[in-house]
Amino acid sequence: MNATIAEKILAKHAGLDHVKAGDIVIAKVDFAMVHDARAPNTIRMVDKMGVPRLPFASKTAWVLDHYSPPPNVEAAQTHSAMRRFADEHGSVLYDIGDGICHQVLPEGGHLTCGDLIVGTDTHSTTYGAFNAFGTGIEGTDVTAVMSTGKVWLRVPESVRVQLNGRLQPGVWAKDLTLYMLGRFGAEGLNYRAIEYVGPAVSAMEIDDRMTLANHAAELGAKAALLEADDKTFAWLAAHGAKAPQPVKADADAVYADRVEIDASALTPQVARRHAVDDIVAASEVVGQKINFALIGTCTNGRLDDIRQAAAILKGRRLAKGVRMIVTPASRQIYLAALREGLFEILIEAGASVEAAGCGTCVGITNHLIPGDREVVISSANRNFKGRLGNHDAEIWLGSAATVAASALTGFVTDPRTVAGGQWEASHV
Repeated sequence: MNATIAEKILAKHAGLDHVKAGDIVIAKVDFAMVHDARAPNTIRMVDKMGVPRLPFASKTAWVLDHYSPPPNVEAAQTHSAMRRFADEHGSVLYDIGDGICHQVLPEGGHLTCGDLIVGTDTHSTTYGAFNAFGTGIEGTDVTAVMSTGKVWLRVPESVRVQLNGRLQPGVWAKDLTLYMLGRFGAEGLNYRAIEYVGPAVSAMEIDDRMTLANHAAELGAKAALLEADDKTFAWLAAHGAKAPQPVKADADAVYADRVEIDASALTPQVARRHAVDDIVAASEVVGQKINFALIGTCTNGRLDDIRQAAAILKGRRLAKGVRMIVTPASRQIYLAALREGLFEILIEAGASVEAAGCGTCVGITNHLIPGDREVVISSANRNFKGRLGNHDAEIWLGSAATVAASALTGFVTDPRTVAGGQWEASHV
């Protein structure tokens, strides 16, 4: 029927045989999420609508991650209201320190292949790593989802990205996503569904696949979807997900564009200050001094990211004057990193480790405020001016390996040029 992955999932959830790009559908939702930065709008809309029952509330997670821990009384009050709401309506609650919404949802077994997942965050595209249609909606829209179990969507055009070869040691999905931003520009694939396919995707472990789907938000994508394979099924089964219903595009599916990339030719990339799409090879800016390093966030706070940093910093110290914060994406990842001794390595190197959450990424909890003219290199997804609380500071983006290598030398550094920088996930 000439259908893409996105079209097949949305058609099924709308109860239709077929949909095409541009169609408006009313689709059944499998699971929904509200995080604390959007929760007040959701709760106000529930009160305003006076909805007596919220049948879908039990399939909605309330996640306390952006203001975690709360930096002020207002945030603390929001958290109290979220706890009360979840208790009254039977919703799932992930409290302070449990982790970032995009990590705890799949870890909690709340989604599987073929699902439609909505959340109050643009990086809800992350769920596409599991062959699900994940997309962001507003907090007020979640009220309608909890009331009806449905959401309206315009079916997006799809772009098929064929990733040939495989990423070389020291090069990660983060480098690929930065390359994509340099090629297409921020919002360059606005409201499109990206299908990532090819041998380079098959070679990736789940952590890297989640990065690939997550960072599509900076491209403006409505969703980013990967095909399912044995790695997908094994990960989902290990986390208690329901039986997968994998979806593949038809051989004659119609795409707005088809792109081919030789993943084996990619090198470590960085985004320069203030723009997520001002991309250069790390090797081109090796003289750029850095003062602060951040590893974490929903994009690169997973176990393999922490392993990358530990492989580089083991038995070493951060460069003089450089500070580093590591924020795992979830409590599960925090515990796994502890058990592997990764945090001991990083702390001995001079890093600090904080509880799982995303407050540092968005500058809400004020745990990382750079000084004037200081430079932060971060594995986060955005480097907008002032994002960390100081408009006179700079933020550069790179993989966890690039961040760790740069923290070691004090300058932006290609991780492949330092010992441990060519660590591979398959070595675990």
